[in-house]
Amino acid sequence: MSRVYNFSAGPAVLPEEVLRQAASEMLDYRGCGMSVMEMSHRSAAFKGIVEQAEADLRELLSVPDNYRVLFLQGGATLQFAAVPMNLMRPRSDGRPGTADYVVSGSWSKKAFKEAGLYGEARLVASSQDGNFSYVPDVDALEFSPDADYAYICQNETIYGTRYPKLPDTGDVPLVADVSSMLLSEPMEVSRYGLLYGGAQKNVGPAGVTIVVVRDDLVRDDVLPFTPTIMRYKTQAEAGSLSNTPPAYGIYVCGLVFKWLKERGGLSAARERNEEKARLLYDYLDQSRLFSGTARKEDRSLMNVPFVTGSSDLDAKFVAEAKAAGLESLKGHRSVGGMRASIYNAMPLEGVEALVAFMDRFERENG
Repeated sequence: MSRVYNFSAGPAVLPEEVLRQAASEMLDYRGCGMSVMEMSHRSAAFKGIVEQAEADLRELLSVPDNYRVLFLQGGATLQFAAVPMNLMRPRSDGRPGTADYVVSGSWSKKAFKEAGLYGEARLVASSQDGNFSYVPDVDALEFSPDADYAYICQNETIYGTRYPKLPDTGDVPLVADVSSMLLSEPMEVSRYGLLYGGAQKNVGPAGVTIVVVRDDLVRDDVLPFTPTIMRYKTQAEAGSLSNTPPAYGIYVCGLVFKWLKERGGLSAARERNEEKARLLYDYLDQSRLFSGTARKEDRSLMNVPFVTGSSDLDAKFVAEAKAAGLESLKGHRSVGGMRASIYNAMPLEGVEALVAFMDRFERENG
């Protein structure tokens, strides 16, 4: 069968060129006589893979020298706990560590709840009153100067929102979950104390989590009950190889890094992503049947939720779209309707096919 246009929010579409290269090297990676799946993570061959992957990622993101790049496991969800365990600092008077959280969707809400298990997590602002259809006003956010860190989820996958700009946190390190936007556009890494993301959106297969953390936040004085394997210093000192890493996933991520570099880097990626998003949002804005659910000024370039206003019609759309080769368009249960995730590897032709199908569906059902 021919490949479908896969609009899944994650695990998501991967570049076909990357899949073909991985397939060609499946049985024999560059003459070593074995698959990357089979080789020791201590081998010279894999050492070359992980070191080149880090070098290419650093080049793509322009990562400063005083930041560590870690390839970890556990998904972004594990970082909900790892961040406070590593960054919260109990006070000398016995008070727990503190952190400021902005809750703009399901993932930041879960991270906020998790942080409360390890210290004082303070809610700075929330958009739950609007079912997370917008991002709280960045200019109105007030962070505590004594906080150990300030936390945001920069792109909320479920609700299709994205911070229009980064908040000013002063001297407080900014921590950001960037799972759905990592490598979709340039980022000023020096604005963050730590950023992290699951690979299964724009970067590679599920199973790899990328953490970019400033040197001064890689410390010994973590919360005392922090598991050794979850300490950033443990992984930084071992070059992400403290334990057996997600070796094959890192290898595929490395192929994606090369693919992005060959296509002009992240500035070119942003141009392509803006073109795709503009095509879909322009259609939604003029449609009489479909409407987007996120506030216009906070719309994500990666995740586009939309509805018809009728659950029956939504279900019909999803079923007929699937039959037409447009896969995984059902929206998350908390929003309903549909969601098109248009990550780096989604070609413009896929979005054009989706818009054409939507237009036909509207004329037949509107």
